[in-house]
Amino acid sequence: MDWFPLYNSIRVAAISTVLVFFLGVFAAQVIAKVPRLVKGILDVVLTLPLVLPPTVVGYLLLLALGPKRPVGAWVMNTFGFRLTMTWWSAVFATVAVSFPLMYRTARGAFESFDQTLAQAGQTLGLSDTYIFWRIQMPCCRQGILAGTVLAFARALGEYGATSMIAGYTPGRTATISTAVYQLWRTGEDALAFRWVLVNLAISASVLLAVNLLERKEGGDRRWP
Repeated sequence: MDWFPLYNSIRVAAISTVLVFFLGVFAAQVIAKVPRLVKGILDVVLTLPLVLPPTVVGYLLLLALGPKRPVGAWVMNTFGFRLTMTWWSAVFATVAVSFPLMYRTARGAFESFDQTLAQAGQTLGLSDTYIFWRIQMPCCRQGILAGTVLAFARALGEYGATSMIAGYTPGRTATISTAVYQLWRTGEDALAFRWVLVNLAISASVLLAVNLLERKEGGDRRWP
C-alpha cells in the first residue's frame, strides 16, 4: 500500500491550515471593526468559496494560476515553475475552500469579545499588539480553535478544487480524496475503502482531541 497520499494530504492540510489561521484571524480582526455596509460586502466576497461548488473554485483558480493565465504565466516566466499540477497547487485549493470557515468562526469570536477588557488594557499603557495576543486571543480561543480544526478537516477532505488544479499523479500530487476516487473508478474498491477508513480515523482523532481540550479548559475555568 502506497502511503504517499496520506503524507501528501497531511502536508497540504497542515500548510494550508497555518496560512488560513493567520489570514483568517487577520481578516476577521479587521472586518469586525469596519462599518456594517462594508462588512456585508466583504463578508459576501470572503465567504463565497464556502457556497460555491468546489469545481467552480478550482476552475477560477485555473483561470488565475494556469500556465497561460496572467499570474501563472508571470510566475513561469519569472521563476521558472508552474503553479498548477504540482503538490503545492493543492495548497491553493485547500486555502481557498477552508478560509471561509476560519474567517467566519474567528470573526464571530472577535465580535463577542468584551471590548472593555481591551480598553482597560489601553488605560494601563499596554500596546495594541500585546492586548490582541495576550488578552483578546486567549478570550476568543474557543472560536479560534474551532475554526482551525474545521479548516484542517476541510483541507484534508477537499477533492473538487484539488483535483482540478493539482490533478492526480501517484507519488506526486495524489491525496487521500483523489486516491479514493481514482481507486474506485478503476475497480479497486478494497483499497479505496482502506483510504476511507484512514480518513475517518484522522478526522475522528482531530475532533476527539478538540473535545478533550475543551473539557480541560472548562475544568480549568471552574477550578482556577
